[in-house]
Amino acid sequence: MLTILAAGSVFFPGLFVLSKQCLKHIPALRWSEGDAVIVSARLVSSVQAIMASSAGYIIASSCDDIIEDQHWLTSAYILFAVPYFVYDIYAMFMCYWYKLRIKGHEGDSGAKPLGAALTSYLRREFLMVLHHVVMVTVCFPVSVFWRQGKGDYFQGVMFLAEVSTPWVCLGKILIQYKQQHTLLHKVNGATMLVTFFTCRVLLFPFLYYAYGRYVSVCPSLSITLCFQAELKGLMCMGIWSHLLFFLTLVSGFGGL
Repeated sequence: MLTILAAGSVFFPGLFVLSKQCLKHIPALRWSEGDAVIVSARLVSSVQAIMASSAGYIIASSCDDIIEDQHWLTSAYILFAVPYFVYDIYAMFMCYWYKLRIKGHEGDSGAKPLGAALTSYLRREFLMVLHHVVMVTVCFPVSVFWRQGKGDYFQGVMFLAEVSTPWVCLGKILIQYKQQHTLLHKVNGATMLVTFFTCRVLLFPFLYYAYGRYVSVCPSLSITLCFQAELKGLMCMGIWSHLLFFLTLVSGFGGL
């Protein structure tokens, strides 16, 4: 367990540093520190998303019994990926910090001090930071310990939510460098909306539907009677939060 955690703790920050150094020092590129940080952060997020969705597909497709079947990759990838959420809080702040510095130079008013920038970052990105903290402090122990090896199929399907992340990251990079007018941005935006709606908004109804079908086949699972209301509440919360973000993406894409 500790070995896998350590591997993830090295891999994601290490990939970030390696990417940043390459973007800064490869002769054909020689990007600025700020540009290298922003693109490297998006690259690491995309790599994590590809790994998570690939693991999710392998896990979900290997489980015939959606409650009892297990796959070793489930707990292994959770352990490997949990350091990513700690790293990403730092990476998101670095992106925010460099964006503020760029705006400060453009406005000739100077960038905010580090402390003020950190406070502004936490206020602006509160929900995303909270999401990452919950992933580490709640979802990680629940997924690894509380589940007791049950429901690997559901965990795998939830990994598939990351399918939309590379398109979101590419869209942010294109907007950052004012490429909204390009065909690439339009194609990427359409792909982003389709994958986000399919893999995130429809995720919770699908999980609930799959669980409902399983329970109807296996009525001995009395847990349904105890948690049906809670499952419905979690499904509604998940749909609502992702639907709000989806509508934000639609409004941003539609306004171009």
